[in-house]
Amino acid sequence: MTSELNRYADFESLREQAVSLRREGLSRRQIRDRLHVHNNDILNRLLEGEPPPEWTRRPNAKDHLRDRARELRLQGMTYDQIQVELGCSKSSISLWVRDLPKPERRRTREEASEIARRGWEPTMIRREEARQAVKRTAAEEVGALSDRELFLLGVGLYWAEGTKDKPHARRERVAFVNSDPGMVRVFTAWLDLLDVPAERRTFSLMIHETADASAAERYWAELVGADLAAFGKTTLKRHRPKTVRKNVGAEYRGCLVIRILGSADLYRRIEGAWCGIVGAVPVTPTGNRT
Repeated sequence: MTSELNRYADFESLREQAVSLRREGLSRRQIRDRLHVHNNDILNRLLEGEPPPEWTRRPNAKDHLRDRARELRLQGMTYDQIQVELGCSKSSISLWVRDLPKPERRRTREEASEIARRGWEPTMIRREEARQAVKRTAAEEVGALSDRELFLLGVGLYWAEGTKDKPHARRERVAFVNSDPGMVRVFTAWLDLLDVPAERRTFSLMIHETADASAAERYWAELVGADLAAFGKTTLKRHRPKTVRKNVGAEYRGCLVIRILGSADLYRRIEGAWCGIVGAVPVTPTGNRT
């Protein structure tokens, strides 16, 4: 750059000429050709501080959209409405109008939520219909259960939900706890399959203190076909004020506990059968998995 500057006798004089031409409205290219300065760095120094003439500025294609967006916002339109009107992104609209006051809410939050819910309702109905169709098809595919299938199902069910013996705490007794009526029905059917007599089956309830324990006991007694006399003392769970519970309402009936008296041998059969199930599962080498 220095060597090229030396080509000019008086830089300041050259700068005066460049500024004068700039103020006459010439572009950089015209000034470069007029003064024969072809080094951009030198040309920048010559024109430093001088704004380009208006005619050389490139128009911003979005200037009119920005102005229109601001007009619409001042008229009270939302981002969604402006987007529909102008066809531009919400991020651009937000950038253009974020300094303007928000329009007054024309609907309450409840009204807006209700409108949104109605808009989604047909979609939710279709989704629910598809969901139920899959469930019906799967249920029909099960068909009738053989005694062997019920036996294996019951063993797996107990091993997932029942109490289990531990080396550090010997508990060779059968106790099953669940809140799902379907699970309880399958388990009691499994006990029937194993000829566990009714007199060896005892029941109790675990339920939150804010629920209707008496109604829950009657419900479970009817489900398992037992007399209320077979039910032991109900365990009430204390309610924590800061806890927001989801299991509330008439459908909440707590957990039913089913215990089998004198069940050490039955427990050992269950554990042995579970080991047999695990052993019967084919082991696939890790390297052959796809």
